[in-house]
Amino acid sequence: MRKIIICTFLTLDGVMQAPGGPDEDAESGFEHGGWQKPVADDEVGAAIAGWYEHADAMLLGRKTYEIFASYWPTADPDNPFTHRMNSMHKYVASRTLASVEWQNSTLLEGGTVDAVRELKASDGGNINVVGSGDLAQTLMQHGLVDEYRLTIHPVIIGTGKRLFADGAIPTALEPVSVSTTKGGTILGVYRPGGKPSYDSY
Repeated sequence: MRKIIICTFLTLDGVMQAPGGPDEDAESGFEHGGWQKPVADDEVGAAIAGWYEHADAMLLGRKTYEIFASYWPTADPDNPFTHRMNSMHKYVASRTLASVEWQNSTLLEGGTVDAVRELKASDGGNINVVGSGDLAQTLMQHGLVDEYRLTIHPVIIGTGKRLFADGAIPTALEPVSVSTTKGGTILGVYRPGGKPSYDSY
């Protein structure tokens, strides 16, 4: 069975909105777009590259798909990620798109939850969910996430969309690997481990 892996940049206070650029996502008046690059370092880039080594597809929501599809097809070919992003298969979950034109893209048919369950049961490698906050919420609510790969950066934003938003299902996480880069970014890989337990000191 294929694994669904959420790969997300987060601020220390858990914001995932618009890490890539000032104009990426200004929804709800968000004014901090582009917060990730100033707090990233070479180790972050190397870790992200490694997270794609065993993935052969991405699962994207409409907003992230449109951002990526407007950038990567004409991105610098000398950037090692350019070929990777264009050649990987992209599955797109959207209620509004009628078609998807970016190379190797497929628009999921029917309900997202059922379509993702079919993807998990199909042949192939891991599937990375990149950005796509609304989609990530749906996948978490239905127990479809097999792993979280998070870069948690040393910056506090204070507002914005959070990966683990209010109403997130309480879940224990098993650490797979956790390290800190020279710039202070936490590279954390976790797997859901059932319901959390509770105790007292």
